[in-house]
Amino acid sequence: MTQESPARFRGAGRTAVGGRQRNEDAFVAEAPVFIVADGMGGHIGGAEAAQATVHAFRALAGGEPVAPEEVAAAHLAARGGVAQVCEDLHGDAGATLTGAIAVTHAGEPWWMVINVGDSRVYALDGGVLTQVTHDHSRVQELVDSGTISEAQALVHPDRNLLTRAIGDDYPEMDAWLVRLVPGRRLVIASDGLMKEIEDPVIGRIAALHGDPAACAEALVDAALAMAARDNVTVVVADALGATDPAADPAPWPEWPPVATEDDDTTPRARRAS
Repeated sequence: MTQESPARFRGAGRTAVGGRQRNEDAFVAEAPVFIVADGMGGHIGGAEAAQATVHAFRALAGGEPVAPEEVAAAHLAARGGVAQVCEDLHGDAGATLTGAIAVTHAGEPWWMVINVGDSRVYALDGGVLTQVTHDHSRVQELVDSGTISEAQALVHPDRNLLTRAIGDDYPEMDAWLVRLVPGRRLVIASDGLMKEIEDPVIGRIAALHGDPAACAEALVDAALAMAARDNVTVVVADALGATDPAADPAPWPEWPPVATEDDDTTPRARRAS
């Protein structure tokens, strides 16, 4: 069922166990919070870590847009929750975290996209799908350095190795402010979707369904039709409004970056603790 806020945000999610014995994914799709957490399957507390991660953000759900600082605080609370899981289970546990939270910054509405790990947030604009987040993984480092290609990354033996996760000793997250653009849709997914469905196909499916719930269901069903080997979770979020073109995201970086005449580089996401 699609959840819509009284302001300008709506979304929905779906999850499936896929080829795993149990589902270690978790999500929240209730305005203003649209996030996915993927428990690390190599750890005994993967499912518990994912639940602890989303629990910290669920406290922000069910209301109006929040402040970016509240999102940063929820991220730290998620880390505290996963640390408690580790203590309770006397072992390691971890999870990815990615998604979009509706925030108010300098009096204007924005999406705040956050990421830790290799789950992803995509933006769909006019039928064109673009990855917003940057994977924290060993194969992404190899791709960035030019050592392997994107195609080789899909079959590389280190493709499941993360360089960042909720539950590690690196207490920061990547974060961007993203303008509310009419017609822009965000697709948030665990890597179980991307393992089975290529980005152009994700974009085509996401563009076919107007309702976020129907869209999330269609994307998960497409992965399951490919005999998904992993848990598959998708959250789809729409913004029913716009950010003032003159709005300033500072001190947060903006996605996509605004090009200037003397600087054509892409700024890194702000790593917020």
